[in-house]
Amino acid sequence: MNPRPVTRPPAGLWRAARTVAVRPWLWPVAVAVLFRLGSTGWWRRWPPVPLPAGDYWRFRMVTAYGGAGDAPPNSDDVVSYLSWCRRMGRVCR
Repeated sequence: MNPRPVTRPPAGLWRAARTVAVRPWLWPVAVAVLFRLGSTGWWRRWPPVPLPAGDYWRFRMVTAYGGAGDAPPNSDDVVSYLSWCRRMGRVCR
């Protein structure tokens, strides 16, 4: 069973993108993580953007921030996570 894809960008994605945009050393890691989080077969749906599956994104937000999973990611948390991925020498496997 394929997970339900996100039909629109998750809440806070644009804010996180702006936060990463001013940190060019995180760009390669951010792109790799975005493709890793993309739902299965994202390239077969229009628009072909590697958005995460809705259920997976909600699960990640619940485990990170609690509640119903509708809280947007904190920009500082995004930068911390991507910095950690970069320091690990590989992209979050």
